[in-house]
Amino acid sequence: MATSIASASPLFLRETEIRRGMELLYFAQSTLARSTEARLAAMGLGRAHHRAMYFIARHPDLTVSALLGLLGITKQSLGRVLNELGDRALVETRIGERDRRQRLLRLSDAGAALEYELFETVRQHWATAYARAGQSAVSGFWSVLEGMIGDADLARLSGLRD
Repeated sequence: MATSIASASPLFLRETEIRRGMELLYFAQSTLARSTEARLAAMGLGRAHHRAMYFIARHPDLTVSALLGLLGITKQSLGRVLNELGDRALVETRIGERDRRQRLLRLSDAGAALEYELFETVRQHWATAYARAGQSAVSGFWSVLEGMIGDADLARLSGLRD
């Protein structure tokens, strides 16, 4: 499917251009979410489970409190998500070595396989879009997204880089 790539107006701070950016972001997020929904639903899981598994995969032995901060959800919601992932043997929890109050999270082999399958589905969308846009557009896109993120979240984001 061919798409026309529209250039931003030199008046890119006008309402029309900002609304266009918001619309593109909403539709892109919906497309990415829909690409994994059927697989997640088949397992009785949803987007919150996917997000938790994504961050646990990025940082094995992530603490529950660190995951809570990354996801920005309530303890009750995270508890439900982690219990469901644990019940399905997708996430393993162990006690911290230095602080026995800590719960460290890691994906099981089955959880890692599912997270990678979901990642590959989403990665294909990103790779296609990145290839169409080109390297400088990708860098510009990242700059815009980073500009939208608050300082506290930017600090957390910097800890996620490989």
